[in-house]
Parts: sequence; C-alpha cells; structure tokens
Amino acid sequence: MPTRIIFALAALLLAAACGHMPPLTAQQSGNVADGRRLAEVYCATCHAIGATGESRHPMAPHFRTLSRAYPVESLSEAFAEGILVGHPDMPEFQLEPAEIDALLAYIQSVQERRAG
Repeated sequence: MPTRIIFALAALLLAAACGHMPPLTAQQSGNVADGRRLAEVYCATCHAIGATGESRHPMAPHFRTLSRAYPVESLSEAFAEGILVGHPDMPEFQLEPAEIDALLAYIQSVQERRAG
C-alpha cells in the first residue's frame, strides 16, 4: 500500500477517535463513492454497509462497527488475498489494489464517531 494512503488512513483513524473528521479531498470523496458501490455489490447482501441499519446475515458485522475490533486498514491484506474468513456463508472474492483502497475509504467513512 502506498505510503500516502497509509498516512491518510492513519489521519482518518486519529480524527475519528477524536470525534471529528477533516474535510475529504476530491480524490478521497471519489474513493468513498467507489467504495460504497463495491460494498453494495459484494457486501450488502449480508452486511449493514451504511451508518445505520441491520445486517441481513446474523453473523455479519455492521461496517460502521468494524473499528471496534481492529483497525480498518488491517483489512487491506485480507481483501488483497481474498476473504476466506468470517461467517461460514461468506463468499470468497478478491479486489484490485485501487478497489481495496476505495472500499477501505468507504468503510472508514461510516465508522461510528466517539464523543470526545
């Protein structure tokens, strides 16, 4: 993953932890929109992919709560190698690097904000 993306994700995580988010650049906004489209195609049949709503599959975590368990950027390797873990019904899929970046940007954008 390019260093600039790692720094951008780290900044987003830090801002989210502090309860506020910096304005998105045009490129980040595009990545978030692309990531949402990917989530709708690959993930929405089981996961709650938005800032609200319930997952359709009982073992599929809400996207908005993923950062409770681990840093969202840690999903990069799993997406690159193909998701093989999760609930037993989870399909295997692989994404290209730009798609991974977009999906991670989207997932990060919907994380619950902590008061602070």
